[in-house]
Amino acid sequence: MSKQIKTKKITLSQKSGKFSVIFHKTRGIKKNSGILTLRRLLTNEKARLLHTIKTKNPDSIYALAKLLGRDFKAVRQDIRLLEQFGVIELISAYKKGREHLKPIVDVSQLNILINL
Repeated sequence: MSKQIKTKKITLSQKSGKFSVIFHKTRGIKKNSGILTLRRLLTNEKARLLHTIKTKNPDSIYALAKLLGRDFKAVRQDIRLLEQFGVIELISAYKKGREHLKPIVDVSQLNILINL
């Protein structure tokens, strides 16, 4: 049985000397939101965050922040952005009567197409 690959597609198009970015099937992101939004997504800190989620499988955002040695609020902001792009999904789980949001990496590939 082969593992299914889930892909997210982002297209960059050059028009009038500047890039416009089109995010396909994303929540809360404007269709032509510009390259700055894409740059917010493609940072080393977000790559480290995604790697940690995939390899360490933390039970909550708080546990993820502890693993990364980062402030909870900063990690939560990064998670929100990645969730808007559809890269991460948050699964609600209960432990000792409290809700925890478990981050799951929701894609296997992120394709970026640049049209010049």
